[in-house]
Amino acid sequence: MKRQAPEAATRRSSYARCCAATLYPGLCYSSLAGYASVVQQNAIELAHVAAKITLARLRSLTSHDSAAGRGTTGLEHAALIDCSDLLDDAVGWARRAGAEMKRLGKVVGPEVAWRVSNALTWMSTALTDEVTCRDGFVRVAAGSVKTDVSYRIRKVKKYTSNTLALIHILGFN
Repeated sequence: MKRQAPEAATRRSSYARCCAATLYPGLCYSSLAGYASVVQQNAIELAHVAAKITLARLRSLTSHDSAAGRGTTGLEHAALIDCSDLLDDAVGWARRAGAEMKRLGKVVGPEVAWRVSNALTWMSTALTDEVTCRDGFVRVAAGSVKTDVSYRIRKVKKYTSNTLALIHILGFN
């Protein structure tokens, strides 16, 4: 078995500690482990990278939902339009949270708590938009579009939830 350098092992344990506080620790660890050299045991940077990953996942979801909407009618079509609007909003909120995380590394004192609070609020709002999107399909008949959107929303919610937990940790450090 190959031995890791001490700093690599420390980074891994740092990730494990932070990711253990999330609802989806395995996903957290696997999605962030590739950024070890960027994060370097920095919880702020870890949360910032998580926010960027969440934003990328949301953007991917919005482009997929736009394509999925072609050829739909009735309640399914209306739910997709509403969902698309909500996911566009979620992208905006996740972007704002990520920008706040980026600024967080450059501030001190009471401004830290204010910026963490902002990032928590915005990422939480993104999560609410995701849930509301999924809930919009309650009255839609079962079918491939409903199943696909529900699956994709469930997936992206895990990333958003983990990011929210990682930002929340900063409020206690």
